[in-house]
Amino acid sequence: MIHKNSLVDPGAVLGENVKIGPFSIIGKNVKLGNNVNIMNNVVIDGNTEIENNVTIFPYASIGLIPQDLKFKGENSRLYIGKNCIIREYVTINTGTEGGGMLTRVDESCLLMVGTHIAHDCHVGSKVIFANNATLAGHVSIGNEAIIGGLSAIHQFVRVGEGAIIGGMSGVTSDVIPYGSVMGNRAKLSGLNLIGLKRKKIDKVEINAMRKLYKSIFGKNGLNFKDRISNLDKEFNNFSLCKKIISFLKESNTRAICHP
Repeated sequence: MIHKNSLVDPGAVLGENVKIGPFSIIGKNVKLGNNVNIMNNVVIDGNTEIENNVTIFPYASIGLIPQDLKFKGENSRLYIGKNCIIREYVTINTGTEGGGMLTRVDESCLLMVGTHIAHDCHVGSKVIFANNATLAGHVSIGNEAIIGGLSAIHQFVRVGEGAIIGGMSGVTSDVIPYGSVMGNRAKLSGLNLIGLKRKKIDKVEINAMRKLYKSIFGKNGLNFKDRISNLDKEFNNFSLCKKIISFLKESNTRAICHP
């Protein structure tokens, strides 16, 4: 159902059972999947694809051009996966040539009031953003991470799968999978044990992760690179440990967040 007071460009592609509320604007290069619910006063523009069963609340701004002075009108895109909930005043921008031309939010994410996802960010599935959480450009967020309210994540930072960012934190370094960080300039405060228990991760795996954490960040006389270079064999039988080790060995422009 499309309200008579909404503006939908004839070039937009709408799936089945799409609802668009009054005073919402849908641009010509927008593609909406089935059962998408766009409430009142929403703007969706740019090369934006939104999958099935997404709900967008009033005053969200989706798919407009990036806040990047280097952007020169290139044909970049935004993709939003199925089953996402996007609350009031959320802003998500398209990508840039310098970042792969794509901003991506995968399925089943919850973006609470005032969330901002900048150009070229890649957000995994089942990620939760609390109120006014913000991502600068080129940020990567792993599956099932939780980003606390009023937190800000610096450009090019990676946040690993299952990590939790405490409210009002400023994150300037990469956060390991299942890590827990907080602070004005966020420091690693340990593993996200609550999240691991909620996922019903086996105690043997959690104990292995604790041992791995001490091996990586403990004071054992080795520099950081040497500490992570020989961990594969010892923790090869633990899938979450392997994810942490793999994350640490990937190259990135940002440092790793330490305790």
